[in-house]
Amino acid sequence: MKRKMIQIDEEKCNGCGQCIPNCPEGALQIIDGKARLVSDLFCDGLGACIGKCPQGALETVEREAEPYDERRVMENIVKQGANTIKAHLKHLKSHCECRLFESATDFLKERNIRIPDLGEPSGQLPCGCPGSMARKLPGGPVKVSTGGASSLRQWPVQLKLLNPGAEYFENADLLVSADCVAHACGSFHGELLKGRILIVFCPKLDGDQRIYVEKMAEIFRQHKISSVTVAQMEVRCCTGTERIVREAAKQAGISVEIKVKTITVRGEIQ
Repeated sequence: MKRKMIQIDEEKCNGCGQCIPNCPEGALQIIDGKARLVSDLFCDGLGACIGKCPQGALETVEREAEPYDERRVMENIVKQGANTIKAHLKHLKSHCECRLFESATDFLKERNIRIPDLGEPSGQLPCGCPGSMARKLPGGPVKVSTGGASSLRQWPVQLKLLNPGAEYFENADLLVSADCVAHACGSFHGELLKGRILIVFCPKLDGDQRIYVEKMAEIFRQHKISSVTVAQMEVRCCTGTERIVREAAKQAGISVEIKVKTITVRGEIQ
């Protein structure tokens, strides 16, 4: 699979070792006077080590790599003691990696190892980012000041923030919408979103679309999906929305009917 990894410029690296303490996962070691990435499995690609390199020898790149294995990392981390455990959990929290944080703390609980106090305020999510935790919203429409009603059934909605394992995806009717659709279509909540779980992204301005294909595919793999509706604008660059969904379904090896709704710039649903 393709994912973000640390890359080391050997010509710039002087072997000072300042990056090592900032990689509690154990992915980096000094070998033959140079920092080396010793295991794809241990590198989460979040780049905590980069800011500690005085030579600017470290950067993140996207390449083919083995999937990061949080449980393998934790086996290595617990051997290094409580301070290393705490540093690792803080690292995950600072990057809003909720799933990895949960996996790490589950590992500690299974082995009756104390989970360190990270000092987050009461009610704050483990990752420190209130917007990134998957949650269901109360059933039924929510009245707003204009007299309209929201049909949103979950949070978050942006594909980058979604947890593919979220339980609200099971047996769901999905609405995969390009960003601009909700702004153009006045009847978005009533005609398109009602009764559906929402996924939004921009096929033109967002980053590497392969990441979106992989994440959508993971949602399809982990859940039985009842239906998929794609909502995209009539402009040519927006047709990538449908292409990403179809490629994800193909990659996941599932057969599901994909209905496409095209919205004109005047807000009409074709």
